Parts: sequence; structure tokens; C-alpha cells
Amino acid sequence: MVYQITKGIKISVETKYDGSNTRNNGIYHLFAYIITIENKSSETVKLTDRFWMIFDALNKTEIVKGEGVIGQTPTLAPNDIYRYSSGCILESDIGAMKGYYTMLNTNTLKQFKVNIPTFQLISKATAN
Repeated sequence: MVYQITKGIKISVETKYDGSNTRNNGIYHLFAYIITIENKSSETVKLTDRFWMIFDALNKTEIVKGEGVIGQTPTLAPNDIYRYSSGCILESDIGAMKGYYTMLNTNTLKQFKVNIPTFQLISKATAN
């Protein structure tokens, strides 16, 4: 597990290789990740947007951005924890992801970015 704290918001990431799949005469590798967001600050915050850079060893970098995460824009009071799972598909069995969340301080209405630490996407066969 990797984690990073930005302005009192702790982002932790766990990853899992979910195997491979054949599609259009190609082999694709499935990765799952679980993100835990902990509000260790004294302010209430709302996650409004996400930005991801997905690196595939056999492909170009993919950028993913949009509102919220998995269709939600969670609000976290001090000491609240929000956890969700998602995944990605790579052509390679090696890759990485990093990015940031845009948060809104609900008291001051100021936005700020919270870094998502770089995490590795590696198949079990490659890790051995």
C-alpha cells in the first residue's frame, strides 16, 4: 500500500492484479485498486473532480478526468473516511497510475488539489 497526505487529506492505495482477458486478438491485463480517503484536517471537504494519468508500458499515457469518483462526490467531515474501488485495463502487465483530486473546503468555498501517490500496476508473474 502507498499513501500520501496533502493539506490534511490522506490518500491510500491498494492494488490487485485481476488476470488477463483476450479481446480483438489481443491480451489485456485487468487491475483493480482500492482508494481510501481520510480527512485528517479540521475542515469539512467535498471531492468534486478527479484527474488520472495511467501509464501502460506498451502503450501511450492515458488521461482520465471528470466529476467525482464512481459517480459520487463525497463530503468528508473531520475524521471521516471514504473508500471506493475501481480498475483499469492495460495492454502490458506492467503500468502505473497517479493523479489528484480537486477538493472544495465547504467552509471557505476554496478549491485545492490533493495528490494521489504514484502506484504500480504489476501482474503476479512479472512480480516474481
